[in-house]
Amino acid sequence: MEGFEEIDILRVDDNFIRAIGSEWMLITAGNREQCNTMTAAWGMAGEMWGRHAAMVVIRPQRYTLEFVERESRLSLSFFDAAYHKALAYCGSHSGRNEPKIANAGLSTLYTDNGVPAIREARLILQCRKMYVGRMEPEHFLDRELIDRWYEAGDFHKIYIVEIEHAYRKQ
Repeated sequence: MEGFEEIDILRVDDNFIRAIGSEWMLITAGNREQCNTMTAAWGMAGEMWGRHAAMVVIRPQRYTLEFVERESRLSLSFFDAAYHKALAYCGSHSGRNEPKIANAGLSTLYTDNGVPAIREARLILQCRKMYVGRMEPEHFLDRELIDRWYEAGDFHKIYIVEIEHAYRKQ
C-alpha cells in the first residue's frame, strides 16, 4: 500500500489498551465499490487459537455491521491524536446518510486483498473473521453491565478476527 510498509505484527509496539480505549480506532469493511467505517473504543488484541488476533464488538444498529457481515475481511485503523475530531465525527454520523469518510476529512485506500482501510492512519491491521457471536444477557455475571450499557437491549455482536497483515505509515 502506498505510503505504508508491512511489518511483522510482533514489531507493533502500540499499547492497545490505550490505542483502543482512549485514542479509539476505526473498523472499516466493504469493497472497492462501497465501504463504511465506524469508531470503536471497545475491543482487544492478543493471541487466540494460536493466531495473532483482535476482538471487536459492533451494535446491531450500526451501518458498518452490514459490511462486516457481508465480507470475510475488515481493517482496524489507529491514528495519531491529531485525528481525534475525525474519529469523533465517524462515531457520531452514519454512512447511511452521507459520505462519512470524506466528510470526516479522511480517505480510503485498499490492501492487496482489496480490504478498505483509512489512509490517514498510523497503523492498519488487515483482519480475517474467525468467529462471530452475540452477547447474550443470560451470560452476564455482572448484571450491572446490562443496566449501564444495554438499556435498549442492543447487545453487541462479537467478532474475533485473525490479524493477517500489519501496515505502518512510512
